[in-house]
Amino acid sequence: MLHPVGPLPTAVYWRRRLLVLVGTLGVLGGGGWLGVAVATGDPGGSDPASSTVAAAGATGDAPTPALEQVLPSLAAVEVPTAVPTTSAAAPVTSTAPAGPVAGGPCTDDMITVDVRPESASSPVGGKPTFDLVVTNVSPVACVRTLDKGLQEIVLLDGAGNRLWGSNDCFPEASSDTRTLQPGEAVVFPVLWSGLSSAPGCTADRTAPGAGSYVLRGRLDTKASGDATFLLT
Repeated sequence: MLHPVGPLPTAVYWRRRLLVLVGTLGVLGGGGWLGVAVATGDPGGSDPASSTVAAAGATGDAPTPALEQVLPSLAAVEVPTAVPTTSAAAPVTSTAPAGPVAGGPCTDDMITVDVRPESASSPVGGKPTFDLVVTNVSPVACVRTLDKGLQEIVLLDGAGNRLWGSNDCFPEASSDTRTLQPGEAVVFPVLWSGLSSAPGCTADRTAPGAGSYVLRGRLDTKASGDATFLLT
């Protein structure tokens, strides 16, 4: 074994054995290295730079995926909230009421009607006079119809019962349209006979007894306040 035998020189056989031995050692070394790499999962060996990056990745935050570097996460995207729209209400335009027109008709709001007894009291059976007063209380001149047929004064007792009316038995007719200046008052005297009456003068007429009574007047649709009158 140590002394090769053959037709070639001895040195040739030793070189051949040396090459075989080196090849065998190379194969064994490569196989061992491959086995270690497979067992450790590091086929390329231990790279200091790679180990450093791996260690930093293990202790720090996970690297951001490349897709998220380009497209932000949907959770981070703020969706604008729709603002509710309300239809604007149409502006309310109010028309100021027209004021009195100079030379126009005197409406009921532009005049006052009052009943004023010429004497606050009268004896039973007497014939007192009551004044129906129409006054223009507006700031402008106006026109009003003051016909006799539109004027009336009534006498009421304390319970509100009607005892007499100026148009019951002797109604008068006239055509009287006037222009009343601001503050102007027109007086229409009415004479009472001292006897009761009913519309159309159909009831018996008697003299009311002593006591306190109420006078009330009107000019067409405009009524007066109440005035007190005494029979003694």
